[in-house]
Amino acid sequence: MDRRVSMGLLLGLVGVVLFGATVPATRYAVRWLDPAFLTFARASLAGILAAAILVTWRSPPPWRRGIAIRDLLTIAACLMVGFPLLMAYGSVTVPSSHAGVVLGILPLATTLAATVLAGERPSLTFVLISGLGCALVIAFALRNGGAGDFGSGDALLGLAAVLCAIGYAVSGRLSRQIAGWEVICWSLVLGLPVAVPVMLFTRPDTLSTVPPGAWAALIYVAAVSQLGAFFFWNKGLALGGIARVGQLQLLQTFLIVVLSWPINGEAPDLETYGFMLAVMAVVALGQRAKVKVAPGPAT
Repeated sequence: MDRRVSMGLLLGLVGVVLFGATVPATRYAVRWLDPAFLTFARASLAGILAAAILVTWRSPPPWRRGIAIRDLLTIAACLMVGFPLLMAYGSVTVPSSHAGVVLGILPLATTLAATVLAGERPSLTFVLISGLGCALVIAFALRNGGAGDFGSGDALLGLAAVLCAIGYAVSGRLSRQIAGWEVICWSLVLGLPVAVPVMLFTRPDTLSTVPPGAWAALIYVAAVSQLGAFFFWNKGLALGGIARVGQLQLLQTFLIVVLSWPINGEAPDLETYGFMLAVMAVVALGQRAKVKVAPGPAT
């Protein structure tokens, strides 16, 4: 594995670690905050921070550098609204440790999105191994979700993973042309005209009843999950390849399960760990399979 790919995997791993507390923090916050408010508040706060960063670094508009606005709007729709909103509503009914394993389908979805939207060509072996990991995740959800739950919370989380994968693929492709931090910052800024009004419309009637921990969770998912983590993640996708680096998301499953214990008091059982370790082993095999990455400079 060459140094470029290795650096991409390292940066991707940093991103995964930073993403790790997103699901537990979201599940904690939705105990007191409406999922829609949480989604658009995190988008608004992240967008304001992104605007400040862009002004500070005097980043020229990406559409003047050949980047299509529709691609930035796609990222905003998927990563700023679709994924967070569906994850927040899904987290209302599904424990965050369980949600972490359901979102394990994300690497396979990212592989497919990278093929369709970013011109990557993973080998058949890579796809089959990814499919095996996805099958293990679905088996876990069916076994533990319950007959009534699997049609609601798990379905929302599955759709969230699909939208997230699309956002990752487009972000990774654009990050070959301009800096990854600019991609996420401009996407967030373009989403502000929608995010801010919806945030104000869905705000809690009485802010004083919301405990400090919920506000802290909101700040985390805004500043880290929605913005800071993407500085590392987008660069990693551009250097290491979207499909290959995207496989590291299954390590996030481990982080979610572990962090759900101290944050939400959800102690994982041995079966959860067993499924998680099995999926992680599949991902390790996938890293040995070939993936043809589309050419292009990584800024």
